Amino acid sequence: MKRIACFCIPAHGHTNPMLPVAAALVKRGNAVRFYSFDAFAERIRATGAEYVSCDAFLPELNEKQKAGIMKVSTTEMSIQDIRTTLAMNGFLERELTDFRPDVIFTDSVCFWGKLNAWKFGIPMVVSTSTFAFNQLSSTYMKHSPGEMADMIAGLPRISRELRTLEPYGYHVKNTLSLVQSDNSTDSVVYTSARFQPFVESFSGNYAFVGPSVFSREEPRKNPAKPLVYIALGTVINDRPDFYARCLEALRDMDVEVIISCGQSMDPKSLGELPANAQVFPRVNQLEVLARASVFITHCGMNSVSESLWMAAPMALYPQTAEQIAVARRVREVGAGLPLADDSAEGIRRTVRELLEKPSFAEAARACSEDFRACSGPEGAAAFIESAPHTAPEPEMTAELRRANLAFQVVLRVAIALAVLIAGLAGLKPIWLWGVIAGVTAGIAVGPLGKKFLTKQYERIVRKKKKEPGTGA
Repeated sequence: MKRIACFCIPAHGHTNPMLPVAAALVKRGNAVRFYSFDAFAERIRATGAEYVSCDAFLPELNEKQKAGIMKVSTTEMSIQDIRTTLAMNGFLERELTDFRPDVIFTDSVCFWGKLNAWKFGIPMVVSTSTFAFNQLSSTYMKHSPGEMADMIAGLPRISRELRTLEPYGYHVKNTLSLVQSDNSTDSVVYTSARFQPFVESFSGNYAFVGPSVFSREEPRKNPAKPLVYIALGTVINDRPDFYARCLEALRDMDVEVIISCGQSMDPKSLGELPANAQVFPRVNQLEVLARASVFITHCGMNSVSESLWMAAPMALYPQTAEQIAVARRVREVGAGLPLADDSAEGIRRTVRELLEKPSFAEAARACSEDFRACSGPEGAAAFIESAPHTAPEPEMTAELRRANLAFQVVLRVAIALAVLIAGLAGLKPIWLWGVIAGVTAGIAVGPLGKKFLTKQYERIVRKKKKEPGTGA
């Protein structure tokens, strides 16, 4: 029997996949103590884990800070995570001394879980609620100008907050070191190896266990009366304008419509509903997706995983960088279409195409079979029990590192040559051309570097598949 301490932030999308794992750990005879928040207390206790409330340590937020959290501001969330860590310092020192966990199982962005694992030298397994992101897989994310501005402008504020951790024994270089994936950290990822982008670049410290769900229910679609399900998650879901356009788009189609609008808006605000539609603040999503033939989704990882688990193709309507990454992967496997035009006509057109072309349902069904073949919560529990793990870096890592270094050298030589040529050509002032070349290279290095690394990865994977004994 192991003593396992679980930590998570107060967010449904991060807590939900940890619950079936906690239940599996308890069932296997482990003592599990789950540090969370009262909104999740009942569901945590249902797993058999001991629930410990952390609500008293959440900082009081003003309206501006609340707005930043609701908009998924990286800066605001990081600052509040740091402040929560400080508020919990004495409490967690006492708790960890009393409970003496063998392993800490913590959400990937739960700073107080990760920092206390490092501080007390306790083996840690990270719960990764979206894809595992490294230098390669992060190319799937596309940050909006607003998100980029928030991250850049917020760096000095975050750095100041991080310095407040030092006197309490928390030593952190930067925020990136708190949230990034690396090949030496034990991590549970709730997707399959097939669905994870660039999976060959991750070490054996990653357990790709498939979606973490309680349900073993099978999909049961009704082709005669397809169900279209619409939900935008638990954070950015106050979108009565969008729901109204969905209702307008689908009112005359021979489909059933269910909308889960969240707790932040009153379903009655949508007025009189079409005869084929129902709107609820909340539904049992897996139960609805089992019947759904199309899911209009914000592309949160949990929602997409549950949709594919139930073989439901998707209309993809991402709102954040991580959701854009998930949507891209769904498109690549052929199980969804982007909802590029969110007018009523655009919604109607996208839903019709998803219903009428069987390839989308077939791709979703293939993903369902793949996910159900994974080890699931039981596999995650076994991985946590046996932590820490030691796995070598993938062979390609060193090769990719050398290729990236060569790319950076070539780029800098090209800049120097461009400036030299400008000087020889008599272009004045030479310093100005140096600045122009530097700025141009700075803008180009990101996308060019990502494209270069991707091509190198693909080349290495192709070469590996051709090697004898690989089964290719």
